[in-house]
Formats: sequence, C-alpha cells, structure tokens
Amino acid sequence: MSPFLDVERQGRLLGITLNRPEKRNALDREMCESIVEACESAEADNSIGAIYWRSIGPVFCSGMDLDEACSPDAVELTAIHGRLFSLGARLTKPIVCAVQGPALAGGLGLVANAHVAIAVHGTTFGLTEIRIGMWPFAIYRAVELALGSRRTLELTLSSKIFNTPEALAWGLVQEVVPPFELEERGEAIAVALANAPADTVRQGMGFVHQSRSLDAASAMSLALATRAENFKSLDFEEGVKAFREKRAPRWPSHH
Repeated sequence: MSPFLDVERQGRLLGITLNRPEKRNALDREMCESIVEACESAEADNSIGAIYWRSIGPVFCSGMDLDEACSPDAVELTAIHGRLFSLGARLTKPIVCAVQGPALAGGLGLVANAHVAIAVHGTTFGLTEIRIGMWPFAIYRAVELALGSRRTLELTLSSKIFNTPEALAWGLVQEVVPPFELEERGEAIAVALANAPADTVRQGMGFVHQSRSLDAASAMSLALATRAENFKSLDFEEGVKAFREKRAPRWPSHH
C-alpha cells in the first residue's frame, strides 16, 4: 500500500484519501496501484457498498507524477493507468468523489471516473496535458462520458481551466458546497449509497456499463432481462414488503 494513500473502513463504506499534499497529490505508480487494488478488492467484498474518494491539502490532484513519467520506466505506467482510469466503467460499487482544490489532467480523470462527484465552491478543473505536449489518452473516454464529445475535445485542445459553475452545468459534478460542508455532505452521500440494496445496485450498475455499447433495441432487451432478474431478487421482495408495512427495509443482500 502506498504511504501516500489512506484507506479506511466505515461500516459499508470504503474511504480512500490521497495524502501527498507536498506534491499536489500527483499520482505516482504506487499510488495508482494502491487505488486500483483497494477499489477492486472492494468490488469483490459484499460487506462494502460504496467507495469514497477524497484528498488532503490545497490541491485535489494535479495528475500524474511528471518525474516518474519522464523516467526510463514510464512504459510500465500504461497498464496501471488503464486499470485506474477505467474503474468507473468497470465497478458496480458506486464511487463518490469529494473535490477540494484543483483537479487537473489525471485529477480530472479521477473525478470523471466517479459516479457521483461533489465539489467546493471555487474548485478548478482542466485537461491541461497539451501544454506539455501530451494528449489525455488514458482519461479521455471517462471525461467524454461525463462531459460529452464536443466539449471534451474543445477542453483538450484549449487546455482551458473551468470552474465549479461550469462543472455543475456540464454534469461533471452534481453538487457544489462551501468548504466547511464538503466532508459532511460528501460522506453523507457516500454512506447513503453504501447502504442501498447491494444486489439491486450491482444489477443496475452492470446494466449501465453493458448498455453503453449496445444499440437501442439491444439495450432494451438487456434492460428487460435484467429487470426480470431484479423482480426475482430478495432485495425487491423485502423492499416491497417494507414499503407496504411502512418501515425501513432490511436488505437481505447486506448479509
């Protein structure tokens, strides 16, 4: 486990904190590997319902560690970046991201890979790779899914820095809060998702991932087949029963 990453359990929630503030939380290979390992382990653990990303320091994440990227071993980064920046498209456990301070290049890639993102007023974002002669290849697909095709291309070509009102309007983040509310609000969102019916979330997230590559007719066929499985689930049975009895559900998939 990277010394620059803090991983902790809180009930059904797995918290992952970037803790390399002296380097603007730049992602070195060990950090990338540790994030991937923690998230993939959470995906396989039924006692974990959601993952919560956050950071320590004035910068959320400045992207990859350029010292490492310029080293003779840089080619080894390719595989781990492929795994890291596809987490949002692979995991069926929801990822919540709390952003305070700039999220640039690979940092923006992390935000785009989260399924729900919340940011502090004044946070800035940018695809700044072209300024140093790079293209954001590894994160491009995730950002494109979050922001749309034309906007992602324009932001990549211009390397323009944008702020929280734009991030909110464009759908990169779902909420913008004052600094003193970020931790409480972000954790509340993450805990709520962690406590949702696990089998239903898994089925739903799996459908979302699979349907993105399908045509409309195939996506509908998949939707109806997945719904039929959902109707047979113990979570659905308990949810309907709890609704009729006017009580909080006790999800079988949590046990």
